[in-house]
Amino acid sequence: MTTAGQATRAGFFDWWRQAPLRARRALAAGFFGWMLDAFDVQLYALVLASIIAFIAESGGNHGSSAAVEHAKVVAGAIGSFTLIASAVGGVIFGFVADRYGRRLALMASVLIYSIFTGACGLAGTVTSLVIFRVLLGLGMGGEWASGAALVSETWPAEHRGKALGFMQSAWAVGYGAAALVTLIVLPVWGWRAVFFIGILPAFFTVWIQRRVEEPEIWRARRAAAPATRGRFSDIFRGRLLRLTIAVTLMNACTMFAWWGFNLWVPAYLSLPAAQGGVGLSTRVMSAFIIIMQVGMWFGYVTFVFVSDAFGRKRSYITYLITAAALLGLYATVHHPLALVLLGPFVAFFSTGYFSGFGAVTAEIYSTDVRATAQGFTYNIGRLASAAAPFTVASLAKSHGFAVAFLVSALAFVLAAVIWIWIPETKGKHLE
Repeated sequence: MTTAGQATRAGFFDWWRQAPLRARRALAAGFFGWMLDAFDVQLYALVLASIIAFIAESGGNHGSSAAVEHAKVVAGAIGSFTLIASAVGGVIFGFVADRYGRRLALMASVLIYSIFTGACGLAGTVTSLVIFRVLLGLGMGGEWASGAALVSETWPAEHRGKALGFMQSAWAVGYGAAALVTLIVLPVWGWRAVFFIGILPAFFTVWIQRRVEEPEIWRARRAAAPATRGRFSDIFRGRLLRLTIAVTLMNACTMFAWWGFNLWVPAYLSLPAAQGGVGLSTRVMSAFIIIMQVGMWFGYVTFVFVSDAFGRKRSYITYLITAAALLGLYATVHHPLALVLLGPFVAFFSTGYFSGFGAVTAEIYSTDVRATAQGFTYNIGRLASAAAPFTVASLAKSHGFAVAFLVSALAFVLAAVIWIWIPETKGKHLE
């Protein structure tokens, strides 16, 4: 006899059980690719305090406060360079995914970010660290565009939002896994060993090669005459020009806010009070970040159900405004208990809406330019947000972390305002 609870659980997962094997494998590829992307990229944020010490030591004045403050700005600039590279990688791999296949682009991006994450552990100078982070960024930017196109084109409209939301939730899992690795590895073997762990995702490409198929809708378009295939310029033609600009600007604001806060929050928690931080130990800081990722994961997953019920537009605006308010509160409290309690809610609202971006862009653009458009709108947003790590570092140096984080909160508000020019797309069948 089936209980009410069992029936509810069965209904909750029906969208997964009813999907064909091809779609489930595509989602698994997108999920793990994005999870491992987050794992590799966020290792930098989690060892940022150690990176700052490395940069200061490289300058020959390790003990001086001036050297530490300068190192903070340099560390923020390295984060910005990574985001600039990710924007370039996103555009390049979006084009590759449309022309040569979602699977090929996904595999290439995973290999690139894995190899150069491991290389960061070998960096002997600040310059070599910058080079490795830039090359890592190329792969980092490429993964989302190819993975989002792969998933959106293999799932039906009624479950597309859930599938893309589940894929996006992998970022929280990867970030949490990175925090766990940092908690275990950093105190014993140091920051270089943390980066060495980041090469492991490269082995995931073997599974993608063997198990994942290209979407039927892409193969049909690929078989069409060359004259009918989409071009990059198509996303700026007619009505799409306004939409491309609006979606890109909206995502740029959310990216600025997210990276401005999340790249620096581990350092903020672990730096001593004399340097503007909270002064938590590495283990406690890592535990705080893991707790935040629980809230982030629930934010990703629940947003897709909220947006399916109430619409993409209304849900996005609600999350963004709430995120701004909570981040403003987080920036003004310093007690560890208050921070650990508030952290999951900040992560829930300041990140959950990202799970709707893939659905919105998939429903705006047609198959022949879908990955190109997703790569452009998502990663040019990253290009604009590249100023965030450096901006936060500079403001933290001159005015403290509270003022720096409030700037991120204002970016959330601006993103909500830009939704005036973006239409509702819920339930639209893909072209």
